[in-house]
Amino acid sequence: MNKLINVLILVFLSLTQAIHSQSETDPSRWTPEDIINTEYVRSVTISPNNTMVVWTKRKGVKEKDRFVSDIYLTRLDLKEDDTFKTIQLTNGDENDSSPIFSKDGEYIYFLSSREKGKKLWKMSIYGGEALEVKEFKNGISNLQWKDEKTLLYQSNDGKTLYESTKEEKKDNVVVVEDSLHWKPNHVYAYNVKEKTTERLTSNKKPLTGYQISKDGKWLIYGEQRNISYASDAQLDPYQYLKNLETGETQRILSEFGYPTYGFKFTNDHKGFYFSSEYGSNPQYNGSGINELYYFDLQSMKHTKVNLDWELGHAGGYYVVENDIIVSLANRATRRLAYYKKNDNTWTKKKINLGEKNDHVSVANVSEDGNKIVYTYSTASRIPSFYISDLKGDKFSNESELVKLNKKLSKKSITKSEVMVWKGYNNEDVTGILYYPENYEEGKKYPLMLSIHGGPASQDLDMWSERWSTYPNLLAQRGMFVLKPNYHGSANHGLSYVESIKENYYEPEMEDIIKGIDVLHNEGKIDKDKLGTMGWSNGAIISTMLTVRYPDMFKVAAPGAGDVNWTSDYGTCRFGVSFDQHYFGGAPWDDTNGKSYNENYILKSPLFEIEKIKTPTIIFHGSEDRAVPRDQGWEYYRGLQQVGKAPVRFLWFPGQPHGLQKITHQLRKMKEEIAWIDTYLLDKPNSENEAFKKGSPLDYILKLQSVKKTKGLYGEDVNGILVPETVAIKKDSISIGRFEVTNAQFKAYDNDHNYDVGKDNYPVLVSIDMAKKYVNWLSQQTGSSYRLPTSKEGKAFHKSAKKVATKENTLNYWAGYDLVPSDYQKLKLKIDDKKPDLIKEIGQFKAVKIGNAMVYDLGGNVAEYHENGIYGFSAYDYVDPNSNKPVESVYVGIRVIKD
Repeated sequence: MNKLINVLILVFLSLTQAIHSQSETDPSRWTPEDIINTEYVRSVTISPNNTMVVWTKRKGVKEKDRFVSDIYLTRLDLKEDDTFKTIQLTNGDENDSSPIFSKDGEYIYFLSSREKGKKLWKMSIYGGEALEVKEFKNGISNLQWKDEKTLLYQSNDGKTLYESTKEEKKDNVVVVEDSLHWKPNHVYAYNVKEKTTERLTSNKKPLTGYQISKDGKWLIYGEQRNISYASDAQLDPYQYLKNLETGETQRILSEFGYPTYGFKFTNDHKGFYFSSEYGSNPQYNGSGINELYYFDLQSMKHTKVNLDWELGHAGGYYVVENDIIVSLANRATRRLAYYKKNDNTWTKKKINLGEKNDHVSVANVSEDGNKIVYTYSTASRIPSFYISDLKGDKFSNESELVKLNKKLSKKSITKSEVMVWKGYNNEDVTGILYYPENYEEGKKYPLMLSIHGGPASQDLDMWSERWSTYPNLLAQRGMFVLKPNYHGSANHGLSYVESIKENYYEPEMEDIIKGIDVLHNEGKIDKDKLGTMGWSNGAIISTMLTVRYPDMFKVAAPGAGDVNWTSDYGTCRFGVSFDQHYFGGAPWDDTNGKSYNENYILKSPLFEIEKIKTPTIIFHGSEDRAVPRDQGWEYYRGLQQVGKAPVRFLWFPGQPHGLQKITHQLRKMKEEIAWIDTYLLDKPNSENEAFKKGSPLDYILKLQSVKKTKGLYGEDVNGILVPETVAIKKDSISIGRFEVTNAQFKAYDNDHNYDVGKDNYPVLVSIDMAKKYVNWLSQQTGSSYRLPTSKEGKAFHKSAKKVATKENTLNYWAGYDLVPSDYQKLKLKIDDKKPDLIKEIGQFKAVKIGNAMVYDLGGNVAEYHENGIYGFSAYDYVDPNSNKPVESVYVGIRVIKD
């Protein structure tokens, strides 16, 4: 068995070359590059006068193998085409981020990774170079305006003697826990007019964030209560409120037993809103639902906002003057609602966005609450970005802010729907179901599970294509894709998210298997062709599925998942809080009369790994602290030793829990797709890994596929040797794959003579003879042959020039980068010696004209069109700086067939 597996793995080494085929040439086909380069509007801020929006867009920088952000400015007062005028303000290989307008709206301040990332920059809204404002040697982050001249930021006071001494000794030891040497950061105020700095907080331990009130009077900041390396299973941060006018600081919200976060002040300066995650297990910070509160600055008391929605909010809300727009958890969607504040009560109002209902994500609201920017998408609709006027709960004058992803608009997008079925405890389970491309009712298709992480996360009916999950790429390969919101998922209410507490795996397994059964009973899927993939908790569930159902799944692709909870407890940065919440205590805790918590073994796939028969490809980042890479090693070692299933293990150097490098994201996707192709779709790649595309061997093998008759290029039609033609596009004209040869022309003119052995060399004729030849060819074959039109000839010449210096032209024979002055000298030698430079057809690589692979377009002999000549001969110099047509004396024929 081990020998068989080794053979299979050796075969697989060539599979990642298989993701080429149709997607390389057809703009409607998805590629991994399309997925990771999808464009989004990020970091949105609306100008003080509501006439501009500044935002960022990410791009890949190949040379640095990473993604960076550029800053864009959209002018709402200037129209361009059918949208607003957008100006790209920065464009480089550094990351420009956190843009905010100055209070007068004349400048944009931002941070950047340029020059070690320790400087504050600004740029005029009218353009020009970015200006350095100040260098902050201890770093700068989290920009917020206190007033028109004072900018707040987070930083620290610099290195202590203890730290400096360690650096001098080049001591790179990591101190895991050290309660003696806290490294606090603080909130500072920088006066952009006077160029002065003031520290505003005196916290002794690190900040968890801060927020300034709109009038600049009140500052809220959080302070950690521990400084351990993992910060695991510790008490929640303290929250402090500072009056910047009096300097008085007091701790607030001390009675809260749950995390508090997301502080936002109202416009009337009388209070602020904040979120808290409520659950029944505060001891371990167990997952719960998000609730909203309001804190009154006069009474110093808080009030819970009655959302009138038992599922809670979905982690996002925006202050509109003194009211709030809230994104409500709505199972497989999110629903916007408006809450009007009346003293200490709130009136809920529905926001009606028509077809966009439940599919909108708010990006930001203007300071005065009159403008709102948001994203609209579904699982089958690429995101669009809008700006609207806002008055209370009413959106009006909606306009598209900017049009992105123009290339993706040509893609074929698969159908999707929100699927609901009965799962654990006979409760409703939701999921996003993606249909196979060109789905035919009544036909059964493979099914791939794509399982989200968390577990307290969710898959929504919103666009969600990325390196870790890409249903459209899979759907175009002819399969269903199901993203299940299994029990334990967020967005579905408190009882749902807590249902797997001390009950890990059981509800999730039941949900997923019952979902598969529903699709099977509906006749949609082939249960003999099931696969599962997922990252983080999605990988954890995928692995257990292959343990519990060893004969069910044909392929598994888990990334960054656990297999051994006993080792996870001590090595994961949140192993204590996570594991104790889901497994009911520490590994050594007494359960059921045992001296240890048996769940850590019973719930670990490692101890049942001998059951797995599913071909499995494992991914991990080497610097992952959420699911340490050694979990992958244990997984791989178990499968490799048991030897019942093919296994492949890839870890990505320097990568954390989420892959960040462009090359790593693409490698993960391509390896994964190749694995799925092989073991789920039974389509292993037959390419030889020792064979290099573009090599001389590749060239000669391609020539073997062209048509020949008794060793002569061309095909036999009615007993006549005629040129082979290939279609430029589907149902379009065809072009001669080669120039017309001596042997082909002799079929027309029996008196045509040429040297022995040059049957497959291009014929040299006059334009009159060329026209007579194509007319004769039409008469003899019954097809319509002709020379290219002038327009076609011009297009062919343009294509020819792009490749001419690498084909049979004088530039090639010179052996160096020929320049005009040398050409004149070289021509004298050629005229004197008269060498034969023309070669047999097909001696250089083919070039693409539409879908047609065509040889010798850029050299060997020039070619006729109906009114002249295009291309180059072996005796012609191709001047890259000249657009003048070459007056070649060595001219042949390339036919067009209508």
